Amino acid sequence: MDKLVVFRPNIFRALSRGVFLLCVLSACSTGEMVEQILGSSSEAPVFLAYRPLSSREVSFQFSLPVKVRSLSLDPSLPVESSSEGSNVKLTLGDLGEDYAGGERFIADLLVEDSAGNTLNVLIPFRTRNERVPWLLINELRTEYSKPKTEFVELKTLEAGNLGALRLYIAGNTKAPLVFEFPPAEVAQGEYIVLHLRTLDSDTEAVNETGPDLALSKGTEANKEARDFWIPDSAKLLHKTDTVYLTDQDDRIIDAVMLSETPDSWWSKEEFVQAADMLYQQEAWLSGDGNIPGPQDAVIAGSTTLTRSICREESVSDSNNAGDWYITVASGATPGGPNNPKRYEG
Repeated sequence: MDKLVVFRPNIFRALSRGVFLLCVLSACSTGEMVEQILGSSSEAPVFLAYRPLSSREVSFQFSLPVKVRSLSLDPSLPVESSSEGSNVKLTLGDLGEDYAGGERFIADLLVEDSAGNTLNVLIPFRTRNERVPWLLINELRTEYSKPKTEFVELKTLEAGNLGALRLYIAGNTKAPLVFEFPPAEVAQGEYIVLHLRTLDSDTEAVNETGPDLALSKGTEANKEARDFWIPDSAKLLHKTDTVYLTDQDDRIIDAVMLSETPDSWWSKEEFVQAADMLYQQEAWLSGDGNIPGPQDAVIAGSTTLTRSICREESVSDSNNAGDWYITVASGATPGGPNNPKRYEG
């Protein structure tokens, strides 16, 4: 849900000081009149961002100091305390045993500045996930043929909580953030499959956030892996693309760059920007130490519906194309260990 912000200037307070009458008598211009009527109220507070501080604390940032006039959360939860100022810190009540971090709430927040201006903010937020596991992107399918869809598979190298982790696909320019994971406790060595389309019914394509890994009955759901589904039918992943996973502070946990051919440079600006970001965070390395180009990516031209793009699971992560290969025909294994046989065509 997008944020909704409503500003209500306290004009009547300015009118009560006789500013309006003074302006009329002096025949001031319309612009001068509005400026004098509003006075300091013309500088309205603006909502800037939110930042999760802990599993129970969140900070809402404004352009001016404000104080909270009213607040409600959905799902409903009491708020123990709230501060005043440009950074309004909320301390949530006891979340109980069912909350693991990375939980999603919607805040309906009404604040007021020193001039009496009010601002209504309706904003979704997530609490901080303090137990992010170490994960790697492990397998990808870029091709689609109904009923089999594209997917991104992750593998956990340690236990933790998936809550609020975000998966981006750079080629999806309108909305590169394609999925934000709900809280889910994962064990070391788990396979997690994000199916990039949903063609099955809602009762079949179920997000497996609990201990039952056989809950989902959707196409290619693996009863021994954890399945998640993007509820749409649009194509999100291509043979030339960049996929990356981040935490709540926008730190890249893992990434993979794909290029259909080893061209000299990227043909689209979104891939240039993604390459630069991965270079800055050392999440993908080139052979010459510069911003990685297509020749530094996994060359994905030979991948098909059944020949997936696989990580070499037996070696340490090197953040480069040397970790990856195209498996043989019928070698795709969503939710299971990668097929070690390589396509040699």
